[in-house]
Amino acid sequence: MDIAEGLRKRSHLATVNILAGPQAIRHLYCLLFILALLALGTLTVYQTGGTAYAYPYLMLIPVLFASAWYGLAGGLFAALLASSLMAVMPLNVEQAVMQEPVNWLLRMGLYLFLGGVAGGLFQSLRGAYREREALVRTDPRSGLPNQVALDQDLHAWKNSEGWREAPVGLIIVRLTDITDVLEAMGADASDELAGLVGERLRHLVGGDSSVYRFSVSELIVLLPGADEVLLQAMARRIIEAGEDNLVVQSVPVRVQLVLGSAFKSGLGSATDELISEARIALFSAIRKGVSYCPYDSDLSKKKLSHITLISNVRRGLERGEFELHYQPKVRLRDGALVGSEALIRWRDSERQLIPPGQFMPKVEDTTLIAPVTEFVSRAACEFVAWQSHPVSINFSARNLMDERMPAYLEQQVRRLGVAPAHIEVEVTESALIQNLQAARVAIERLRAMGFSVSIDDFGTGFASFEYLQHLPITGIKIDRAFVQPLESQERSRKLMASLVDMGHALDLVVTAEGVENAEQYRLLRSMGCDQVQGFFFTPALPGRQFAAWCEHYRPVDD
Repeated sequence: MDIAEGLRKRSHLATVNILAGPQAIRHLYCLLFILALLALGTLTVYQTGGTAYAYPYLMLIPVLFASAWYGLAGGLFAALLASSLMAVMPLNVEQAVMQEPVNWLLRMGLYLFLGGVAGGLFQSLRGAYREREALVRTDPRSGLPNQVALDQDLHAWKNSEGWREAPVGLIIVRLTDITDVLEAMGADASDELAGLVGERLRHLVGGDSSVYRFSVSELIVLLPGADEVLLQAMARRIIEAGEDNLVVQSVPVRVQLVLGSAFKSGLGSATDELISEARIALFSAIRKGVSYCPYDSDLSKKKLSHITLISNVRRGLERGEFELHYQPKVRLRDGALVGSEALIRWRDSERQLIPPGQFMPKVEDTTLIAPVTEFVSRAACEFVAWQSHPVSINFSARNLMDERMPAYLEQQVRRLGVAPAHIEVEVTESALIQNLQAARVAIERLRAMGFSVSIDDFGTGFASFEYLQHLPITGIKIDRAFVQPLESQERSRKLMASLVDMGHALDLVVTAEGVENAEQYRLLRSMGCDQVQGFFFTPALPGRQFAAWCEHYRPVDD
């Protein structure tokens, strides 16, 4: 069962059991009370002599109650019921004189009028109250439920007998890039980013009131009914969701998320404690430079998990469990195959293929990134020596600032007799933004050795033009976020054409990644883009399979 679906079912069943029961009981009590008032009014009319006296207007009392509780429909229904009872009551009990039809019809009209007016007024008041409540509970900048809504929901669940003993999980999500967005694009953009992330999380966890904006840079995900396993699984899903770009004011932004979570087997009175523990876990994750940390009294579980992963990666390197897969780069001018990108994969001891997103972010924050990148450099150079096929490899921020890494790459090309021009180093904008001057020195060194250098995921950062002005790069790879909307958005096509023209004006090789269909291929070729890669040709393949694919490759027909 899907994680989010499991959470939705648990939360929905719990909510039905806890909330639907009391609500049904409340409606039953209200109905019985109204019927009792009608019966009492009827009895009073009979005991006081009949409808000729003033006591019949006591029947308006249940009409007013029904109007207050159920609005226009309730007021009209109660008025119709009360006036129908009045129709069968005698005008004078002692003389057994019945009412004239005109008399009770007039009273029915009066009752319906008063019931409708009262019901309409109460319904309008209730609507105004709900609108005010919605405003109080909603963050006006992002449109998400706010801290007031969180406090009210926690308080309501805490005071509910069913929820008091039910398990509940809470995740605090820190948007670490939101300050950069605020400085570069303004407050509206940062609020839009928070709203987009919140909507994405809503789709993951389900429900309209489970994601809250807790502060400018923090969201809270409340998961009632979740156990610890589901809580940590959902946290991993949220991290994976954060890897996809979001478009903020027409600019693709890849937001970095840091998560802290806490869990209670029963909420009881520990609502503040739940938030506090999740915040402690969040700060621990930030301090350790990891994406996620669940709360523990000594945080030993997360620490052990992190140590275990790094240990497994180290052991995997020693055992040769890592391999490179290659995705082709195709020249658009003539459809020729001009190279490939080397992408690391981990086939663990159980022969399961682990994608890089599950281990590389943590590896990049440790010194283990050096031997991992050395493996990539060595294996890529060996592939080039075997196939005489240009290959690009990826350098992280730590790799770029490590003076030993360019030297190791140069050592490998010399050992294998590979032309440095057949090796391209791709660096992400996140690696450049940390220290532009140091990045320039590192890239100049790579260029002096004969390697070409391109900016990966171009356009997703906030200082791309500064990179183009100051860095001695040879190419740019335009992020897939610019490619995906090409077919449907004229503005995206114009933006892509401008990026291509700008790259050519600076004598850069322009590559577009994420091409998935023939129409995207055709559009990029018409814009003069130099190279493309993506699933339109093939997913990344192991070395021998890729070599076989290359032998059978034929240029795309017009």
